[in-house]
Order: sequence, then structure tokens, then C-alpha cells
Amino acid sequence: MDNASPSRATRAELYAALDGYLAALRGRDPERCDWAGTIHNTENNVALQIGDGLWGTITGLGSYDLRFADVETGQVGFFGSAIETRDESPLTVRIKIAAGRIAEVETIVVRAADSGLKFPDPRFDHKPALNEILEPGARVPRARMISLADGYFDTLQLNDGAIFTRIHPHCVRVENGVQTTHNPSLTLTAVARLGCEEQLRLGYYRYDDRLRARRYELIDEERGLVLAGAFIDHCGRLRKYRLTDGTELESPVRRPHSFYLLELFKIKDGAIEQIEANFITVPYRMPSPWSERCRAGADAG
Repeated sequence: MDNASPSRATRAELYAALDGYLAALRGRDPERCDWAGTIHNTENNVALQIGDGLWGTITGLGSYDLRFADVETGQVGFFGSAIETRDESPLTVRIKIAAGRIAEVETIVVRAADSGLKFPDPRFDHKPALNEILEPGARVPRARMISLADGYFDTLQLNDGAIFTRIHPHCVRVENGVQTTHNPSLTLTAVARLGCEEQLRLGYYRYDDRLRARRYELIDEERGLVLAGAFIDHCGRLRKYRLTDGTELESPVRRPHSFYLLELFKIKDGAIEQIEANFITVPYRMPSPWSERCRAGADAG
């Protein structure tokens, strides 16, 4: 962005830092990165030493490359896939650059073998809506972008059919590489054939109890993208419930359970146009290493 101040990294510089990081990761060589003096690094919601986790097992990266940047906060995000021998897994990475060096890395790798999630045949397709550069008139101020994303989480929390955000009628949601809206062939949920707002107006996700530890880490105003981090908690006590149309369902979650997620919202003309999320199962009510109260002593350098 030409209007970035000289002290800020440009979009091109942030993308270059991402490329350098991914090349080093693919080569299993963290020494190739320019690290800050203090580094905060997590993989799947656990603070790790640089070089641990995926650094030791990755054998390649897939062709999917969705990237976005926030020049105001010096952050860059990436959705792709990681290959570990025979397995290809959805991958999300968030990197923060400080004074030209990598200071933060947050990673989610959705490994089917240990995630406990049965998402069939993930696909890593290019998504034009998420890659679109918005015309100035279609953009939304940062604070409003965060409000719309937070309203989506408010809607999902204790979902009773009320909508606390604005959603495009054709909004598509992809989770762990699988399209979970406007997808009548998907049997993963009873409402996959419906659009985002239709699902929420039915109150299908009533079994979600809390959307906690919400963070809106990266705002790409040119692209209309908000990257959010959060947890979804399920206490597991709900047995049966009724949709707003009167249909009775049994809750699919009957145990204490939590998801940890990084979720990307495309916002255009003041509404959510597309959603992409990667998430994994974690212990119930697990805290976040990214919460300020958890940071002391948790840096992994």
C-alpha cells in the first residue's frame, strides 16, 4: 500500500516475509528465517520451540495459496495445506513482523488422523471472492469489519435464530477444506444444503454454548478480510432441541468439548460474503497461549 508510513512493512514486504517463512518451513530449516529477539510461536494452540512440531515432519506444501496482510499491524496470514508424507492437511498460519523480523507465528494444522473430525474429502480450491481487491466504495472501516465478524460469533453463540450481523444471501462457508453451506450432497450436517444465514435462522447450532477468547488479529481492508481467533465451547448437556421451524433434533455433542479456530471473514458492501475456517478439537475450556494473562513465561524462542 503506497500510503503506508515508512516505519510500516508494505504488503509486498509482508508477502515476502511469508514466502521466506514457508520456504524455510518446507525445507525444515528455521535458521533461514530472520527471527526477532523474543518470539511467540504456537501450533494447534500450544506454545512450541521454533523448529518443533510441523517443522520436523513437513514434506511439502500444497498448491492452495490464500494470503492477506494488515500493514497497520504488520501481520500476514495464509490458508493452504501441509503435506506430511502421505497426508495433506488444511493449514493456517498468522505471522507478525516487528522491525523486519518475525515476532509471532500462530499455526493450525488440521490433521485428520488426530483431529477427531470427520470432514470428507477436503478440497483446496482457489476462491475468487476471497482474493478480490475491493473497490473503495465496497470497503468497510476496520471497526465495522470487526463488529460484523463479532456479530457472526454472537449469532452462533447460543444460536436461537436471531441474527446479529449482516450476511450476503449467497454467502459460502468452507470449514477444514469442506464447503458446509449450499452443499446438498454433504451429509456431515442436516443443514448443509442451506446458506449461512438460513442455517443460523433455524437455530441449528444451539448446542454451541460459548464463543470465547475472541481475537481479531488481522484486518485486510483492501481485500475486506478479517482473521479471527476463538474457541467454541460445548458443555454437552443439551440432549434434544427444536429448530425455529419446529423440527426436533438431537445434539451432536453430548460431552464437554471445545474447538480452537482461526476463521476468515470476507466483508463486502457491509455484509459477510464468504467464510473460511480451520479448526481442531482441544480439551474442554482449554485456554489460549495468546491471551494476555497466559503470555508471561510462555514465549518460545
